[in-house]
Amino acid sequence: MRLFPAFAAAFAALLPASAVASICHAFVEGAPGVRVASLGPVAAVEEEVTISYVGHSTYRIETAAGVTILTDYYGNDGEGPAPDVVTMNQAHESHFTDYPSPAIRHILRGWDPFEDGPAEHLVEERDVVIRNVTTDIRGWGERGRGGNSIFVFEVADICIGHLGHLHHRLDEAHYAQLGQLDVVMAPVDGTFTLDLPGMIEVLKRLKARVVLPMHAFGGVSLRRFLDGMSDEFVVRPIGGPSITVSVGSLPDKPTVMVPSNIAWGFFD
Repeated sequence: MRLFPAFAAAFAALLPASAVASICHAFVEGAPGVRVASLGPVAAVEEEVTISYVGHSTYRIETAAGVTILTDYYGNDGEGPAPDVVTMNQAHESHFTDYPSPAIRHILRGWDPFEDGPAEHLVEERDVVIRNVTTDIRGWGERGRGGNSIFVFEVADICIGHLGHLHHRLDEAHYAQLGQLDVVMAPVDGTFTLDLPGMIEVLKRLKARVVLPMHAFGGVSLRRFLDGMSDEFVVRPIGGPSITVSVGSLPDKPTVMVPSNIAWGFFD
C-alpha cells in the first residue's frame, strides 16, 4: 500500500528520518508494506533505469543521470562504461575483488572487513541512493554474522533490491528495513545460497513487480525456480540481457523476467 500526500505528512511525523528520506522504507509499526509517497514535485517525465545481466550475480544498473552500478562485483565490468559504484559480498571470490580500480568512486562491501560490526552504507551518487540490509552467511561452524548485504538502490522513484548471496529466510526486521521493493535480483541455484523453497517464500513475501533471476548454475534449478513462482507470478523472457523500466512501465502483475543470457533456451 502507498500513502499519498493527503496522508503522508501525518505518517511522516511518526517515522525516523531515514525512513522519511526513503521511497521504499516500511517502518510504520504494525503495517509492513506501507510506503510513503514522495512529497516533492512530480516529475513531468518519468525517469528510466536500465538493468542488464552481466553474469553470475552481477547486474549492471544504469541511471538517467549516467550513474553505472555493478552488483556482486568481482572485476567483470561487462559491456558499457566503467562503474561509478560497485557492491560486493564475501561468500565466494566470484562475488568480490580485493583489487577494484581506484577510479571507482564508491566501493561498497557487504561485510565489515574490520569485523567491528555489520556493514552500514548510505550513499548518494547523483540520482541514486544506495543502502544495505545485512544478513548472515553460512560458515565452517559458527554462522557468519552480517557477512552478506542486500543492497537497495533507490532511483527514478523505483526501489531495486539485490539479494546478494542470501543464505537464510528473512525475518520481520529484514522486511521492515527493506521496505516495498519494485525490482528484486535473486539467486536461484538453490544450493550455495538459500534453498529454492526458501527463496521462493522470500520472493512471494516481497512481492516485487519484477524479479530478475541470477546465480543459476544449470537449467534444472532455474526450471524448478520458475515452476515454483508461476502460481503467483507471470513468467516471461526479456528477449535480451536488459530491461529498461520506469514507475509507469512496471508490470501490473508481479512478473519473473528472465534475461536471454540466463534462460537456458527455455523460451526458444
